[in-house]
Amino acid sequence: MNLTDLSLIEAQNLLQKGQISSRELTQAALDRISALDGDLHAFLHTAAKSALEQADLADQKRSARPSKDYSLLGIPLAVKDVLTVEGMPCTCGSLILEGYFPPYTATVVKRLQAAGMVVVGKTNTDEFAMGSSTENSAYGVTHNPWNLDRVPGGSSGGSAAAVAANLVVAALGTDTGGSVRQPASFCGVTGLKPTYGRVSRYGLVAYGSSLDACGAFGRSAEDVAALFSIMAGCDPLDSTSQNIPVAKIMLDKGSSLHGIRIGVPKEYFIKGIQPDVELKVLAAIDVLKNLGAEIKEVSLPHTEYALPVYYIIAPAEASANLARYDGIRFGPRMDGENLWDVFTRTRGTKFGNEATRRIMLGTYALSTGYYDAYYGQAQKVRTLIKRDFELVYREVDAIACPVAPTTAFPIGAHGDDPLAMYLEDVFTLPANLAGVPGLAFPVGFDASGLPVGMQLMGRHFDEAGLLRIAHAYQQVTEWHKHRPNLK
Repeated sequence: MNLTDLSLIEAQNLLQKGQISSRELTQAALDRISALDGDLHAFLHTAAKSALEQADLADQKRSARPSKDYSLLGIPLAVKDVLTVEGMPCTCGSLILEGYFPPYTATVVKRLQAAGMVVVGKTNTDEFAMGSSTENSAYGVTHNPWNLDRVPGGSSGGSAAAVAANLVVAALGTDTGGSVRQPASFCGVTGLKPTYGRVSRYGLVAYGSSLDACGAFGRSAEDVAALFSIMAGCDPLDSTSQNIPVAKIMLDKGSSLHGIRIGVPKEYFIKGIQPDVELKVLAAIDVLKNLGAEIKEVSLPHTEYALPVYYIIAPAEASANLARYDGIRFGPRMDGENLWDVFTRTRGTKFGNEATRRIMLGTYALSTGYYDAYYGQAQKVRTLIKRDFELVYREVDAIACPVAPTTAFPIGAHGDDPLAMYLEDVFTLPANLAGVPGLAFPVGFDASGLPVGMQLMGRHFDEAGLLRIAHAYQQVTEWHKHRPNLK
């Protein structure tokens, strides 16, 4: 038995039965990372010593009370390097945080650690989560396990690639405009962006504070449900966290979707979408129909404004959030003759091109004379986008559509065209603007053998409904079980 081939649920069952140990599972993950990550570059930091120590503690705890249901105890986990973990570096993929070790752990990580998960390391990310390909990391590009010449998606490309390549069974990511769902699609894994406020953002280094969400990757909806059940819930350390009870998610072994209404928005099947993507997503929708779901065409008329609205609001919030990186409090400092020189030299040298671009865009949108024309208007249109979803959810329980207009594109393909890169998120941005949950999972492959993902979006706080639909689909299909051929 190859331990790295196990899903989270399979590993959980074997650990509970005593057929494997957490040390064996963790060592297998570390060995695979050592063997393959030189080509993939999914990790920025691995913590082998502390991971094995955590694994040994998990085995001792399980041995002391073997009959207790420990759920996630002893299972390896990777963490995107925008979430703080005490004792591990947190660079956010940026030189401006090089060498920074946070003194505290993010709530979402702490909750999973409390459940017994073993943090094996931090994964690569676009700088401050700004990107759709993980090419914007100051520490190098992450490669897609299905084709090393392709991007894994972004900004959580390191986490998605790590799960797809069987380096770990589960990983944490963040999603500000599609940064969990798009990499999940490109890498052929399952990824969840929860409702805004459902999972604590305490310890997440902020990019767009009204858009950021902590999410998770697994090999199936069942894996992600196990993670989400622990991650979710109110946190007094996050003022945007909602005090709404988190019910245990029960995923039936059956696959019936009778009584479920699924909307298909016409605005998401547009000219220019890759034909393979459209065909595979429509075929997956037919599977849902055959499982008993009622399929209905719906309209989200303000979808076309989501891209420009996002690229006003997100950079504006980034401009404010990244102002704290001044060469004084965090990371390295470039010397200067006075405080202003230190500030300008540090930021001018240590921020990458994309971070600089978004800071400049955001600062302009917030500047005197332009605030009402840009940021103020964008917030009004955001309200219309949110209202579109609210009206549609009176008719349907979930929305099904593509995750991205294409499959994974070649590394460097959009290097000189920021707009083309931004368009990769055109189908994921609306969920963040509306604050609704989104789930991506594999539904096939294109002609080049690259994964195609489908997206489900649901009502606020109805992650369970999305997971049930995806689980029903995965009960009758095998796409989520396919793995890249890595040696």
